[in-house]
Amino acid sequence: MATLPNPLPKLASDPSGRSLGLQLPPGRLLDTTIDGPWHEPLLWRADVPAGPGGWAALGAPAGRAGLLPVLVDLGSGQGGPEDWELAPDQTSYPGDHDAEDVLAELWEAYDAGGVDGEGGAEWPGLADAPKLVADPDTRAAEVADTLTEGLPWLRRPHLALVPARRSADIPAALGWSGPVDHEEDVARLCAVLRSWEDRFGIRVVALGHDHLAVSVAAPPAGPAEAEALTAEHYAFCPYTVLPDDGATLESYARGLIGERLWHFWWD
Repeated sequence: MATLPNPLPKLASDPSGRSLGLQLPPGRLLDTTIDGPWHEPLLWRADVPAGPGGWAALGAPAGRAGLLPVLVDLGSGQGGPEDWELAPDQTSYPGDHDAEDVLAELWEAYDAGGVDGEGGAEWPGLADAPKLVADPDTRAAEVADTLTEGLPWLRRPHLALVPARRSADIPAALGWSGPVDHEEDVARLCAVLRSWEDRFGIRVVALGHDHLAVSVAAPPAGPAEAEALTAEHYAFCPYTVLPDDGATLESYARGLIGERLWHFWWD
């Protein structure tokens, strides 16, 4: 996977990050993968839980240093990032994949039972981009502040920094294996996240063992836009869209209208 130079090794001798223009709280560098220690740190994470304002204070200077923020969950039964079986050596580069091709392939693979009740629904194509209603980075900071309060799927959020070209690439930069039972190469899903960055102003704001959350600066404004986007969400993560027998594509689409946070989980 093509990457920028990793600034994280500098934090080994400069824990505060001053040489990178940062003022970091106490934290640690993590290099643990499913195959043993990686040849360089994969991320830095704070030792203290994330609090309101932390993302906004750290995000811009970290970006200038080549690092991007994300909240990581330390409160699940699967532990923190050091326990997530990260596999960067098995991850390709998001830019090598086409988002629509990825979604169309996953749609076909997971539509065998028929999301329309009859089977064989045709892939409808990518949804059009709605109007941007907020600055994507400002929206990310707002959503991150909300998430610091904790949720059932994000119980102990800690702020982390990842060397990545763009927010959509964060899971691939880590070799995150959360969706492995749905898609073995997370870079293919990151290609979709890149497309959502371009069309919906998303930012990856939180990761758990098998959960991912993104902020949304251009959410669907009406039913037609939301229904078109629902097909993409279903291909990306069918477990979230239709988690049980009572769920429908229509009910899921209604929840997307104006929504500033998309949350996905893989079984």
